[in-house]
Amino acid sequence: MSLLLQLGGVDQELSPVDLSTGLMQALDTLGRRTRVLVIPPDFTRYHSRAGLLTAAAYEYYGDRLRAVLPALGTHSALTAEQKSRMFGSIPDSLFQTHNWRTDVVHLGEVPSTFVGQQAEGKLDYSWPVEINRLIVEGDFDLILSIGQVVPHEVAGMANYNKNILVGTGGPESIHRSHYLGAVYGMERIMGRADNPVRRVLNYAADQYLRQLPILYVLTVVGTNAAGESVARGLFIGEGLDCFHKACDLCLRVNFTMLETPIQKAVVYLDPGEFKSTWLGNKAIYRTRMALGDDAELVILAPGVKEFGEDYTIDQLIRRFGYQGTPTTLDSVQHSPELQANLSAAAHLIHGSSEGRFSILYCPGALTRDEISGVGFRYGDLNRMMTKFSPAVMKPGYNRVEGEDVFYIPNPGLGLWAHCRRFKESRLEGSENTNTPMAR
Repeated sequence: MSLLLQLGGVDQELSPVDLSTGLMQALDTLGRRTRVLVIPPDFTRYHSRAGLLTAAAYEYYGDRLRAVLPALGTHSALTAEQKSRMFGSIPDSLFQTHNWRTDVVHLGEVPSTFVGQQAEGKLDYSWPVEINRLIVEGDFDLILSIGQVVPHEVAGMANYNKNILVGTGGPESIHRSHYLGAVYGMERIMGRADNPVRRVLNYAADQYLRQLPILYVLTVVGTNAAGESVARGLFIGEGLDCFHKACDLCLRVNFTMLETPIQKAVVYLDPGEFKSTWLGNKAIYRTRMALGDDAELVILAPGVKEFGEDYTIDQLIRRFGYQGTPTTLDSVQHSPELQANLSAAAHLIHGSSEGRFSILYCPGALTRDEISGVGFRYGDLNRMMTKFSPAVMKPGYNRVEGEDVFYIPNPGLGLWAHCRRFKESRLEGSENTNTPMAR
């Protein structure tokens, strides 16, 4: 059993009924299951349709669905309001909260020789396979891993076994996977299904997850002409074939290739979704390959009130700032705190423009000193929201006060790149990358 369902296409809009019916049809082929665990993403993937699909699984299995374990990674636990908004009427008693520091069991190691090979000799550590103990000890006969495939700064494409190995992972598995991606080069990874981080995850899954009854339920989500979030695809299966088919559609749905670089971009961060730069810097991650040299990126961030959702990481961001790759790598060499929190170091690299373009951050609840203290320029939110009103701006190019401005209403739903820059970054990593270019 590899691929149970493939539904949708680049121009299709799958309704909630289409998604629920598709999932139930796939579940019909499995036979009776009596102890089911669902692992959806956390609220930062609200648009993934994973909440709807989790609710459909609960409708299908009833009391045979024994637990829902959101793959939080280092993110904050869901609030009661977030659970209700994302998952509907699923009983609160079913939800388990993943604590990435204390709730994991160690299954084994990806050897340092393999990790070092993927890192082109720049790293010499092994990668620990750590996942939430409930997955291993819960005696489940079906584990539904539900989530969205979308371009990702760490894993190239989000989801599949990353949902388990990182989303329910432990400190070192999270830290070391993020740092591997950052050291190898984010621009060489984003939008590619085959890359060093993904190879490490696949190695771990092949060696240590095969005994678990995991079924992957993967969505592809895009935007329609009106700028509304729409489901384009649903893929259900066990292995890489399912993931790669979802990635192929994702490239066509979520990847915008531009003929010329953007000189001014404005990105809006929905306050219900983005409350930290840890999340909000998707505005930087997802646009950096589209921005020209000396371009300006304006980030409208009315909900941003902190740097990291985790207190320790928040303090590290405040201390070291987004100062670029060379400075951050040097800081890692000399800071035991960063060495113990490599995912924070990776995030500092991801959130920097590397001095190539300027970033005007307009937060709702961080001060000028706080923003300038981490290396961004501070922008007045009210003034910028008036000038670049999300109610008026349309996705893509707009003419504002005689200037061409490229507007993105939700950076979490895509990846934007200038064709020459994407080609150059691909060639830099050509020995280790064979994912097709976007079409």
